[in-house]
Amino acid sequence: MAKQSEKRNLRGRAGRMKGGRGSGRAGKGAVRLWGRHAVEAALLNPARQHRKLWATHEGVESLGGDLPSGFPLEYAGPEDLARLVARDAPHQGLVLECEPLEDLHLNDVLDSDDNRPILLLDQVTDPHNVGAILRSAAAFDAAAIVTQDRHAPPEGGVLAKSASGALEKVPWVRVVNLSRALEEIAEAGYWRIGMTGEAEATLAEALPTGPVALVLGAEGEGMRANVESHCDALAKLPISEAMESLNVSNAAAIALYAIATRTAG
Repeated sequence: MAKQSEKRNLRGRAGRMKGGRGSGRAGKGAVRLWGRHAVEAALLNPARQHRKLWATHEGVESLGGDLPSGFPLEYAGPEDLARLVARDAPHQGLVLECEPLEDLHLNDVLDSDDNRPILLLDQVTDPHNVGAILRSAAAFDAAAIVTQDRHAPPEGGVLAKSASGALEKVPWVRVVNLSRALEEIAEAGYWRIGMTGEAEATLAEALPTGPVALVLGAEGEGMRANVESHCDALAKLPISEAMESLNVSNAAAIALYAIATRTAG
């Protein structure tokens, strides 16, 4: 743990929470995050508006920065914190209630001139998977992930814990229609690659030199037909015949690595 004098200042606009403790649910219009990485990243994110932090003394000491003066903090024991989170969730002595992140529009991430990939998730609903994909997206410097506003998990503690802080770092765009979003992405100059085990070409063979939008479908069902038809190419990962498929978050990580090494080369 860093010495007190070496810690960063944890930023954020502190707001008072109106509800009491022990409900196990966030207040109206709020989200509840837990775990050191998720909470610390949210505290450091200037785009977050915070309502209240419940924590053990050890939890506060584990943070990599100092809370600002007057921050709404309440010390509590591990058993009390357990009542504020999902069943058996590893809160690590920290539970933060805050406002959801502001909505982003697709144009917000398409206007940049960089060559970073965009990931589109078609009906991937497991918050653990989406959180893990966010973590890989942050690790490999993806520009954003895009999901439908329906058929996708909400912003919340399980997803944020799985993302290990990446929820605060990777733009997450929610759209009404994924096929229409793919049309806008194509107009912005991206090559759209749908990942499916039924494809003939491998991802390495399908990768172009320009910006790429990767599309991944839900496990089992895969991409819907209309979404697949809006891809410029279909590609697969060259996995062994001993396994039928990979978990969607693992597939996303491998595909992002392939793009990163292509760019580096």
